[in-house]
Amino acid sequence: MAYSDEGGLDVTSSSAGTHGLVGHAMDEEAASVLHQLGGESEGFVARRLTAKIADEADLILTMTARHRDAVLAIAPRKLRRTFTLLEAASLVEVAGARTVDEVADARARHQVGALDIEDPYRRERETYELIGQQIADALPTILRVC
Repeated sequence: MAYSDEGGLDVTSSSAGTHGLVGHAMDEEAASVLHQLGGESEGFVARRLTAKIADEADLILTMTARHRDAVLAIAPRKLRRTFTLLEAASLVEVAGARTVDEVADARARHQVGALDIEDPYRRERETYELIGQQIADALPTILRVC
């Protein structure tokens, strides 16, 4: 998925899971909340993270520390480019980071709080909405370093 804005930001994002159901569409509730937040789920098909996918990424964001560890087990050389979403957003804020390298450098100097975003799968819609908003709130901070 590609994103552009009037300021010249041109970001491409893709998704790959560490345990997902390969070939499946996005969960209906998640897709509904994504649309509600202005996102698009059309054409989404789950795929499994591979070393090749990780190697091609400039930045890898996970929802939990456990997922981050799974990414690093697959692609250990991506340590400086792999964060949980909340970890990266916190490091951008606390360090005033402007690049992914500055976020990576900040990890050694700053302790961050909560790292995990819980999985709303098979829970009530309200949980999907809370999690969706949590992700939506963190993304603009991350986009500042892309």
